[in-house]
Amino acid sequence: MNINVNIERLVLEGVSVPPSQRPLLQAAVEAELARLLTAEGLGSGLRSGGAVPRVPAETIQLSSEGNPTQLGQQITRTVYGGIGS
Repeated sequence: MNINVNIERLVLEGVSVPPSQRPLLQAAVEAELARLLTAEGLGSGLRSGGAVPRVPAETIQLSSEGNPTQLGQQITRTVYGGIGS
């Protein structure tokens, strides 16, 4: 199965990420999403394909705003809850 994911926009309210750390955050989101999709797959509603204009996510309590890799992993695990199995 091939899965193509295009995140057009990621909105983080109340989180300040310095411009120099934004590529690290993006890479962490991409890597964690690939890992979760490979390990656990998609939810049944998305297996047949199609676009999802918005994935609602729960509010999360961030454990480390200073580390873009950990922040990206936290964000992705929350978002995956809306698309995962």
